[in-house]
Amino acid sequence: MSNIKRNEIMAFEPDWLADIRVNKSATEARCATYGTRRSVKKEHQLAWLLHAIGNIDLTTLSGDDTDARVRRLCAKAKRPVRADILADLAVPDLKLQTGAVCVYHNFVATAVDALNGTGIPVAAVSTGFPHGLSPLETRLREIELSVAAGAKEIDIVIERHMVLSGDWKGLYELMVSFRQACGDAHIKTILATGELGTLKNVAKASMVCMMAGADFIKTSTGKESVNATLPISLTMTRMIRDYYERTGFKVGYKPAGGISDAKTCLTYLSLMREELGREWMQPNLFRFGASSLLNDIERQLEHGATGRYSASYRHSLV
Repeated sequence: MSNIKRNEIMAFEPDWLADIRVNKSATEARCATYGTRRSVKKEHQLAWLLHAIGNIDLTTLSGDDTDARVRRLCAKAKRPVRADILADLAVPDLKLQTGAVCVYHNFVATAVDALNGTGIPVAAVSTGFPHGLSPLETRLREIELSVAAGAKEIDIVIERHMVLSGDWKGLYELMVSFRQACGDAHIKTILATGELGTLKNVAKASMVCMMAGADFIKTSTGKESVNATLPISLTMTRMIRDYYERTGFKVGYKPAGGISDAKTCLTYLSLMREELGREWMQPNLFRFGASSLLNDIERQLEHGATGRYSASYRHSLV
């Protein structure tokens, strides 16, 4: 994210929140057209899929994670597509890597070591992920420890009750404390949108977190019953656009949870291009939080190269 000016902590502006309106029916109608009004075909589709690999935060957040699994994940992040597929696509020298590797704090040092020299950042989930209800001192210390271990990005979670009760100033102050604890590490704020009740709450929470210095706003932990959806994504991207128009700062967007196939991935890239423009399709402003998406992208690339679909197990990550 070094080639854009980093978002700053702004003053809390309650009037900005009072102006927010979300037309749910219109939002859903607009989203129903994505993937149908414009379709990317043939060579263009393959190019978009190759591009999408750089937008992936390759993630493992399981209770049975091990150092060996994290190292295998990092190896895939460094070489995300088999060399024979790239050769068949006539791009054998294309330098591909994922946008980041995302892990729990305990595996930050392992991932940093495995990715040394690649330029791939390590992202750590933090602040009592996924619920965000551990003592504040513990959450702040967790951020500090992950940054000290080498994490360049911190994915934090907000306290959902602040949104549900309309405590916008409290949410702002919480976010400011997280941003300050991150220091130079970039902060990706997880809203857990499936638990916020309404699109209006999603919009207001997005705006508050950007005021408080979020570098990215992110839909979900991946652990909720409802994760990334197109209506939620359209709502959040339009808040990003509104914030940019108000402040001049470009904030990134990260949908997470449930995005596991290439077709869905292309739909989200189309949404970013139409709502925010080509710049927001780049990894410094757009990421997918995903663990299995890369499998299907590689499978689709192989089909594009050979005309045949391979079994999904041939593209296993770990």
